[in-house]
Amino acid sequence: MQKLNLPNYNFRIKSNENNMLIFDILRKKFLVLTPEEWVRQHFVLYLLEEKKYPKSLIAVEKQLTINNRKKRTDILIFNAKGEPDIIVECKAPSIKITQATFDQIARYNLKLKANYLIVTNGLQHFYCKMDFENETYIFLKDIPDYI
Repeated sequence: MQKLNLPNYNFRIKSNENNMLIFDILRKKFLVLTPEEWVRQHFVLYLLEEKKYPKSLIAVEKQLTINNRKKRTDILIFNAKGEPDIIVECKAPSIKITQATFDQIARYNLKLKANYLIVTNGLQHFYCKMDFENETYIFLKDIPDYI
């Protein structure tokens, strides 16, 4: 798999028939190792190891309904009160991050009302803090560490 612009982590990877599988420490199971999953697993460990977010506050592929359609957030981080705080949208490294990517995460946030949005393809990372009063977001250099 492609080297990403994130720290190197030791993953449990195995082969199963025609697929490579990676172990998801949050869901506690092996998943097909797609390029997007490679990015998601790196970002999960980045949140846990570097930013010190507790496992108990992180959900992967959390389902939500928007306009009667079922959608899933790639990574959703809750605050200590159990409210959505950060949404992370992961794309494969080959996918260019565009305005459409931000539109997708913004649609999710109309429902979730998270304070931060992150869009990453593993090579580029965009961190935004919501400005609900002005209905916009402010780009940041990074997200805060868990306190």
